[in-house]
Amino acid sequence: MTIARLARQAKRPHGFCVKMTAVAIMGFCFIFVWSMFSSSSTSATTQRESFDDIAEPVAGNTRVSRPHTQSREREREKHEPSRVNEKQNGESDLDLKKDEKKINGSVSLVVNEHESRRKDKKEEASLKRKEKDDGTKKLPNEGEKDNQGQEESGDEESEKEEEEGEVVDGKKEANDGENTEGNGDIQGDGDLIQNADQESVEEVEHESAGSKSTGKKRKIKGPVFDPNAHYSWRLCSTRSKHNYMPCIDIESGTGRLQSYRHTERSCPKTPPMCLVPLPHEGYGTPVHWPESQLKVLYSNVAHPKLAAFIKKNSWLVQSGEYLTFPQNQSEFKGGVQHYLDSIEEMVPDIEWGKNIRVVLDIGCTDSSFAASLLDKEVLTLSLGLKDDLVDLAQVALERGFPTIVSPFGSRRLHFPSGVFDAIHCSGCSIPWHSNGGKLLLEMNRILRPGGYFILSTKHDNIEEEEAMTTLTASVCWNVLAHKTDEVGEVGVKIYQKPESNDIYGLRRRKNPPLCKENENPDAAWYVPMKTCLHPVPSAIEQHGTEWPEEWPKRLETYPDWMNNKEKLVADTNHWKAIVEKSYLTGMGIDWSNIRNIMDMKAINGGFAAALAQHKVWVMNVVLVHAPDTLPIIYERGLIGVYHDWCESFGTYPRSYDLLHADHLFSRLKNRCKQPASIVVEMDRMLRPGGWAVIRDKVEILDPLEGILRSLHWEIRMTYAQDKEGILCAQKTMWRP
Repeated sequence: MTIARLARQAKRPHGFCVKMTAVAIMGFCFIFVWSMFSSSSTSATTQRESFDDIAEPVAGNTRVSRPHTQSREREREKHEPSRVNEKQNGESDLDLKKDEKKINGSVSLVVNEHESRRKDKKEEASLKRKEKDDGTKKLPNEGEKDNQGQEESGDEESEKEEEEGEVVDGKKEANDGENTEGNGDIQGDGDLIQNADQESVEEVEHESAGSKSTGKKRKIKGPVFDPNAHYSWRLCSTRSKHNYMPCIDIESGTGRLQSYRHTERSCPKTPPMCLVPLPHEGYGTPVHWPESQLKVLYSNVAHPKLAAFIKKNSWLVQSGEYLTFPQNQSEFKGGVQHYLDSIEEMVPDIEWGKNIRVVLDIGCTDSSFAASLLDKEVLTLSLGLKDDLVDLAQVALERGFPTIVSPFGSRRLHFPSGVFDAIHCSGCSIPWHSNGGKLLLEMNRILRPGGYFILSTKHDNIEEEEAMTTLTASVCWNVLAHKTDEVGEVGVKIYQKPESNDIYGLRRRKNPPLCKENENPDAAWYVPMKTCLHPVPSAIEQHGTEWPEEWPKRLETYPDWMNNKEKLVADTNHWKAIVEKSYLTGMGIDWSNIRNIMDMKAINGGFAAALAQHKVWVMNVVLVHAPDTLPIIYERGLIGVYHDWCESFGTYPRSYDLLHADHLFSRLKNRCKQPASIVVEMDRMLRPGGWAVIRDKVEILDPLEGILRSLHWEIRMTYAQDKEGILCAQKTMWRP
């Protein structure tokens, strides 16, 4: 009726006004209804857009982010609806106001998180599409057609590693209560904490259409280095001065400290962003290999307690500006060659350089042991203990011998299980039988089934001898030989680890007990030592079931437990081509001056294998949050350790001649809070005049080049193709 009345009134002279009024009323009603429905849609869109800032879960080590991260996320969500509206209006690029932040008082960073993440995400997507169309990227002289398709891009490799999960990181297990031996029991450590894992992981609960889902996570996207950052450097002011090792030395705290080194690995809350100074007496160009076996520059390894140590020992002599090592002198009376020959006589099955290739030397006192074994094609890794206040591990590194520095108290060493052919401890004063025999059980964990434990002592203590006998019997080690060397004046015992589990069942007392089945013997990062025996591997898919081939056949022999042998062969050939056709000839590196090398992101040891015939050694570093390939590296007769580059490495400053990083920074994009601190750590580890070869995405290499220039490194070569590139730089003597 109302509509009919309006129609009749419309025919009147003023009917037009009534008609317009009705249209306006209906329009307002439509707008009101539309706005009611669109508000919920906008809210849903805002919620969905904000998921870009949510981290994906990482297997075995996830946790809710710190409160300040969550508050920053909430602040970002408040402004998100306005950004969505701007996007709907056609404004795709936002010019946000940039905030300058000061880090550690030395580095000014310009931050624009949201835009950089979105830009990086687009670039990665376009790069992947490009790779599908173009195939594998090739840098100049890096391979023949046979190698096409073998090199994975940094993104694809990272995604695969994330899918396979973390397999060696025991930090979560330690945090769950088993590891009570962390910083809480370290006296005088001040504000230092264990900082093994610095991921930005955020957990989110969101509701949509009445349903609730929890724990949906995605990686935080963004460039590793801010291209607009400005870096200004300062020298570190630390108690250990030019020998500063951040995760081993105590550099803060209240009161007087009895020691300046931690009882266990403990890193600063924030990675150091300062540069380690050069030695006070100056730093000279290191003596090159092989001359460095006999002498090194004394000023490069000078230490207050070293002078007193030299006076008490005849195997090292200060001669002018050099520290010399007479060939006829060693810690072993009668000579180290006599010592090695006597071991082979005691146990004829020990054939240095054949069935015995990889050896761990505990203590790192006299490097003559490693030097003599090197002549026999044995690769000896010396473990410099944290309480070595004379810094003999630094002397070993300066001479060109593989060495790492690590505490050896309550946590596992950073090695996989069953990888060392032999373990040696000379003049050993380590209390193996104390604390339930934890230290010896750790040796049992990393010793290969059927491997040898060689123990030499100068003075026999009856009580300690009885305790050691009881302990080794309880773990079923067989005493192969026991002899007192009249010439060397040392007692030598050689033990052998069981090759099967049958003998464990014959023990009268099941102490120590066998470890639980779910106990991962390879977990070694911040994992406490266990007072249990790991069963000897028996399944064909487990590493350690068979003794490796003799060296050098061992380098390119792949046992049945190695998955995808074809990929390993292809990887080996790929790196051979790169090393021979690019690294050795196309970089301008004088390889006659290169001895100590580190592969900062090793996978299967292909880079180290390609250099095996050269007079160098390579420390292979396998990331703790990547697939566990370190057993493969040891199986090939090479050496390496687990590590997380969000922390400092266990070595002295100025230890390495060359650092190699293949897509390391793109792998760590979502892990470390201050990726620039990795560059600072590289500067600490590398000797003046040393080289760095870095392969990564161009968007990472460009700002990285700026950081290296700010450190006064000389950029020797850069090359880029299809958003992948390579950078070769050389460190100088510059210090701020």
